[in-house]
Amino acid sequence: MNGQPWPATAINPLLTNGSERGILDRSINNQPCFLRGSQQGALLAVLTGKPMTHSEMPVLRSLAATAVKLPMNRPLGTSAKSIEEACLLLVDLLTEDGIEGRAYAFCYQPSIARSLVPIVAELGEQLAGKPLVPLDLAQAVSRYFRLPGVAGPLAMVASSVDTAVWDARAKSVGMPLAVYLGANLQPIPAYNSNGLGLMPPEAAADEAEALLAGGFGAVKLRLGRSHLEHDLATVRAVRHRLPDSVRLMVDFNQALTFSDAMQYAMALDNEGIYWIEEPIRHDDYRHMALIAQAARTPIQIGENFTGLPPMVAALEASASDYVMLDLDRIGGVTGWQRAAGLAAAYYREVSSHLFPEVSAHLMAATPGRHWLEYVDWAAPILQEPLHIKNGAAIVPDRPGNGLAWKNDVVARYRLV
Repeated sequence: MNGQPWPATAINPLLTNGSERGILDRSINNQPCFLRGSQQGALLAVLTGKPMTHSEMPVLRSLAATAVKLPMNRPLGTSAKSIEEACLLLVDLLTEDGIEGRAYAFCYQPSIARSLVPIVAELGEQLAGKPLVPLDLAQAVSRYFRLPGVAGPLAMVASSVDTAVWDARAKSVGMPLAVYLGANLQPIPAYNSNGLGLMPPEAAADEAEALLAGGFGAVKLRLGRSHLEHDLATVRAVRHRLPDSVRLMVDFNQALTFSDAMQYAMALDNEGIYWIEEPIRHDDYRHMALIAQAARTPIQIGENFTGLPPMVAALEASASDYVMLDLDRIGGVTGWQRAAGLAAAYYREVSSHLFPEVSAHLMAATPGRHWLEYVDWAAPILQEPLHIKNGAAIVPDRPGNGLAWKNDVVARYRLV
C-alpha cells in the first residue's frame, strides 16, 4: 500500500441492528479485527464525518518513560561534542481501552534521560483521565510546565507526549499516522546523516562512500575545524570520492564567528555543496541573513526552533533558504503541523532533523517537503526499523507512527 492512497475499503463498518453503535469490523491487509469502546467512536467519526464526543474519544490512562543508552554504529564527532552512544527517553502512553502510543526523545546525555523519567510519570498523573485531544493536552502540558517554562529537556517531554498522543489516536482508527494526517503513503527522499563527523580527509571519504549503501543519493558531512584549509581538504576528498549525482550537505553545528562564516561560505560556493547548515549561533538571525544573502550555496537552519516564535523571527529576517524541523523541539506532531504551515506561507522547503521513523509520516503530510534526515540510532530497540529503499524512506502502512520496542533490548540498555 506504500505510495498509494489509503483505500476506503480498508476500513469496513459492520453495523448490527441498524445501529452505528454496533460492532465495527476493521480489515487491514486482509486481517480482520474488532474495535471496542472509544475505537468505535473514533472510527465512526472518520467514516461518517460526525465529530466524536468526549465520551467517545480514547482517554489517557497513564504515561511512563524509560531511559536507555544505545551503541551507535558510527560515532559522530561534531564541533560541539563527540557522540558515541545515543541516550534516548522512551515514552509510553496507555489509554483506558488499552491502546498504546509511543515516542522517543534524544537526550544527548545520560543524566538528562534519567532525570526526565520521573517528570513524565508526574505529568501522567496530571493528565490521567483526559480525552486524547492533542490541542487540549498540549495546552494542559504547557500549563503544568508554566513556571519552569517549556524549553530544553521539558520541551522534549512535551513534544514526546504529544507524539505519543497522535500515535494512539491514529491507532484508534487503524490508520498510519501519515494517512490520519491526510497524506498518501509515498517514499520520502532521505539523506544519510550517520557518522561523517570530524575525521581526517581520507577517512571521511571512505565513510561517505560506505554511507551510499541502500541507494542513498545524499549524505551530510560535519565541519567546523579551527582552520578553513582543513575543512576544505575534507570537503574536497569527500566530494572527489562521491559521484557527481550525490548531494553533499555540510553542517558546522554553530562553530563559526560571523566573519569566519562569511569567508567559509564564499569558499564553499565552489565546492559542490548542496547546503550549509548552522554556520553560526542558531538564533543570530540578523547575521545569518547576511550570510544567506552573500552565499550562492543555500543556508539551512531550524533544528533549534523551540516552538513557533523563533521560527517566525528567522523567517521574517530571511535568515535561511531552507528550514529544518526537529520533532523534539518544535512541539511534537501538533507543533510540526503548525510549523509546516508557517514554512509554506514563507515559501520555504522543509526538511526533518533526527527521529526519522515519525518524521517520515510528518514529511508525507508536509507541503514543500524536502529531505528526511536518516539516522539509525533507535534501530536496535525497534521491532521494525524504518526501511530505506533506493535512497527513500518507506513510510510504514501499519497503524500509528510505527514505533514498537524490543523489550528485551530495552532492558539490556536501560539506564538506572
